[in-house]
Amino acid sequence: MKSALLSVDGGRLRDFIVRIERLNEEKAAIGDDIKDVYGEVKSVGFDPKIVRKIVALRRVDKNKRDEEAEILDLYLNALGDFMDTPLGEAASRDDE
Repeated sequence: MKSALLSVDGGRLRDFIVRIERLNEEKAAIGDDIKDVYGEVKSVGFDPKIVRKIVALRRVDKNKRDEEAEILDLYLNALGDFMDTPLGEAASRDDE
């Protein structure tokens, strides 16, 4: 094990570390930019929570989205009257 440690190319490893750190900084800056856009969304009267859901849905393939919607409908129908009870309504609100 000691010989493996001695053969590590420190310069190359350092280059990888520096690249990762730079990319993490860029990622943080992009995250701040996205947060600013959601602030703008809210300031003009849109609901940021709903906009986030739309963005998430658009990332998913349409066929997969349709399949998930069908399964969701199936499950909700299987619950039937449960969703009309106070507990069912509370569960529905918690998911939003």
